[in-house]
Amino acid sequence: MINRLSALFELQQIDDELDLLEELRGDLPLAVNELNSEIQIIKETIASKENDKKDAFDTIKSNEEEIELLSANLKKFKDQLFQVRNNKEYDALNKEIEHSEQKIETLKKENKDLENKIQQLKIDIEEVDPRLKELEAEVNEKEKELQEIIKENEKEEIKLQKKREDIASKIKKADLNTYMRIRKACGGKAVATVSRGACTGCHNVVPPQRQLEIRANKRLFTCESCGRLLISSAVVDEISTES
Repeated sequence: MINRLSALFELQQIDDELDLLEELRGDLPLAVNELNSEIQIIKETIASKENDKKDAFDTIKSNEEEIELLSANLKKFKDQLFQVRNNKEYDALNKEIEHSEQKIETLKKENKDLENKIQQLKIDIEEVDPRLKELEAEVNEKEKELQEIIKENEKEEIKLQKKREDIASKIKKADLNTYMRIRKACGGKAVATVSRGACTGCHNVVPPQRQLEIRANKRLFTCESCGRLLISSAVVDEISTES
């Protein structure tokens, strides 16, 4: 049983060292993620506006083709006015002419509106582009700084990760799951010791009877106050002696 307890305590020691290396990175990983998220939002906004521009250009082109066709028909209808033989034909041609003229006017107005929209989209894109460049420069700087910190501690981190894997492989799956659950709930500190009758994790007093049970090293105990695994000083001393 003492080996089981020792393995958990050693695992906590290694995780403490890994946490310290993580702390050296500070808020850089979070800052990089937030900047990348903002960059992504701006890029998606620009892409959407560029797509709207393309749709507007395509519609203008289609309208111009239709205007050209309507204009040709309009000329043909006006020429036919001089060839009509009765009022019925004359009225029918006038309706066609009126319809074509109205349609051409509608399409021209739509194209003018689309041209204004395109100009506004261009302005919108130009307004956010400097911010995008600013963010990209900032994230590149922070990523470079982060990579330098990672590189400085890379060898030590790899060494610790290997050691952690070795120790974790020797721990029962149920114990490891318990450890990880408590570690997540207690801010990374899953294992504590009993010092001067109190849990070193939350500093609350451990009942005398429970202290005796913990010192017996016969099973896992958790702090009644914070829920951390409690290890006796004998286990700590044995690890220190082996080291």
